[in-house]
Amino acid sequence: MPDVATDTFVSHRNLLFTIAYEMLGSAADAEDVLQETWLKWSGVDHDVVENHRAYLVRIVTRQALGRLRTLGRRKETYVGSWLPEPLLTTPDVAEDVELADSVSMAMMLVLETLTPTERAVFVLREVFDLDYDEIAAAVDKNAAAVRQIAHRARSHVAARRPRGTASAAQAREALAAFQHAVATGDLQRLLDLLAPDVVLLGDGGGVKQAVPRPIVGADKVSRLLAAGLAKIAALGSLEPAQVNGFPALIFRSEGEIDTVFALRFDDGLISGMYAVRNPAKLSHMTEETALRR
Repeated sequence: MPDVATDTFVSHRNLLFTIAYEMLGSAADAEDVLQETWLKWSGVDHDVVENHRAYLVRIVTRQALGRLRTLGRRKETYVGSWLPEPLLTTPDVAEDVELADSVSMAMMLVLETLTPTERAVFVLREVFDLDYDEIAAAVDKNAAAVRQIAHRARSHVAARRPRGTASAAQAREALAAFQHAVATGDLQRLLDLLAPDVVLLGDGGGVKQAVPRPIVGADKVSRLLAAGLAKIAALGSLEPAQVNGFPALIFRSEGEIDTVFALRFDDGLISGMYAVRNPAKLSHMTEETALRR
């Protein structure tokens, strides 16, 4: 006899994980939210639930909202810059341009500037195209309030999201320049791609050495790169990878993943450089994660 609860949950698992991850920026917390969602779902009388998908989305959204508020308090005491947890993603994520854009490191950082409810509404409406009534049920608001929140969140994101379309080819060119600089010591190709107001963020979580605060401006970033890239060449190797739907680089030292490098582009230039070193955030870089809309 088929187990309807299990089969339904498994069939929607990737969707539910993607919602939780986009709301939280943490794969580990998204996995915890999925466990909580399963416990809630397994206790429901499924015969009286008309739309299983909508009901599961409602549960995962509410669980993620609770977790997001806890995460906010945790970030207040986080050592150094906080960056989203990178995911090694499957090739089909990059093929879905809207999904790839929504989970990119750059966009995940933009989502961090929203309130928890704004983030939930934006993700459910703009990424997953849920109607306002469904979202209202998930965030415990009326549809009119959700429309206002969605408008506010869209305006907020539009003012902060990357300008122009960053293609995979652009990202690969920039990362090739990064690898060339490491291999040869010649930084010029890379420096030519830096925006004047480029920002470099490093996340070591207080466990690994990283820049303690944002480095702003092409001059300061280029000086840091000149000092740091030679050390990378001496200590390990760089390899290309598909991270959060976009090309990125993995730095390995003694065979272990040490750092994930990702980029943000505005108007064709590198405006953000992100280095995730916190070991607790690198556990989802060993196996590909499937994301779904």
